Amino acid sequence: MGVGSGSGTGGGTGDGFIELDGLEKVFDVRRRTGFLRSERREVRAVDGISFRVERGEMVGYIGPNGAGKSTTIKMLTGILTPSGGSLRVAGIDPSRERTRLAHRIGVVFGQRTTLWWDLPLRDSYRLVHRMYRVPDARFRANLERCVELLDLEQLLEVPVRQLSLGQRMRGDIAAALLHDPEVLYLDEPTIGLDVVSKAKVRGFLRDLNAERGTTVLLTTHDLTDIEQLCKRVMVIDHGRLMYDGALSGLHEVGESERTLVVDLERELPPIRLESEPSVRTVKVEGPRQWLAFPASASAAPLVARIAAEYPMVDLSVREPDIEAVIAKMYASAKEPAEKPITEAAKEAAKEPAEEPAEEPARTPAEEPVTEAPAGPASGR
Repeated sequence: MGVGSGSGTGGGTGDGFIELDGLEKVFDVRRRTGFLRSERREVRAVDGISFRVERGEMVGYIGPNGAGKSTTIKMLTGILTPSGGSLRVAGIDPSRERTRLAHRIGVVFGQRTTLWWDLPLRDSYRLVHRMYRVPDARFRANLERCVELLDLEQLLEVPVRQLSLGQRMRGDIAAALLHDPEVLYLDEPTIGLDVVSKAKVRGFLRDLNAERGTTVLLTTHDLTDIEQLCKRVMVIDHGRLMYDGALSGLHEVGESERTLVVDLERELPPIRLESEPSVRTVKVEGPRQWLAFPASASAAPLVARIAAEYPMVDLSVREPDIEAVIAKMYASAKEPAEKPITEAAKEAAKEPAEEPAEEPARTPAEEPVTEAPAGPASGR
């Protein structure tokens, strides 16, 4: 499987609303080598990433901890300045025109609030109103809509410090949308939420995208968020783009398997299909059997063959678990290659790309030496 970074175009044609070309972020880190000695080296948090997101897309941007997701978001918002490459959001360079861009983007960092800690939620929203100079009528309409859909009515007079994590997350999402941003960056937006709250947030984001055409870039470890909200997904690891394409295509790339669950009339030995060596029985419990087969294969011929050869009562097909698919991708991507897997690259890249040496991982003893100061888009 080819992995790495390159010029992934993703889903769309023409000029992208968000465009990255060879984006890099390098940190100087200090590593202790003795009691009073240390040495410096470079750590590439983002290593030559290129992609394009069209206006109105909802795109998942996923990867393990330390992959470079949050660093990418911080460069897209202007909090961090890139070390190399280029990026544009709505035609604006975030690091050069951060104030101008701030009126067109909304940001939610799951681990850091943008609300004022000691103020009631309503007062935080009033400050957002003044800071972004939102017209009064539009502010009231946006606030009413967010309060209703995110169930915030009972929380408006509560100081932010007294809110639970899930309540604060809903409050942060509302704050990020009060000025009608064209693009919304969500970094772990459902962290700490219960099942009901997660469903509300997902429904709200789905409606927001459908009604207003808001562009959404979503990073999360909850892959249910991705499955329910995004048709396109990008997978990043070691700062490099591993995959960029349709969510359904992950199953093919990850060489995953689907499962046939077969209920027979009676208990029988494991099902064997001599003409289908790729099909194997993985579990037997009484008259029920589980058969694994490649996700890329059609289930219809297998079902017909089993029905013809065995006394079948019922049958169902289970799709591969996306978490298992992505875990397999991470495990097989220890040495990233030159190009990401994009929809177009699947057809063109028949041979695996030459793989460079793996970047050294950061150890706990290493600390960033240089970091851009946080600004209005970061938490308080």
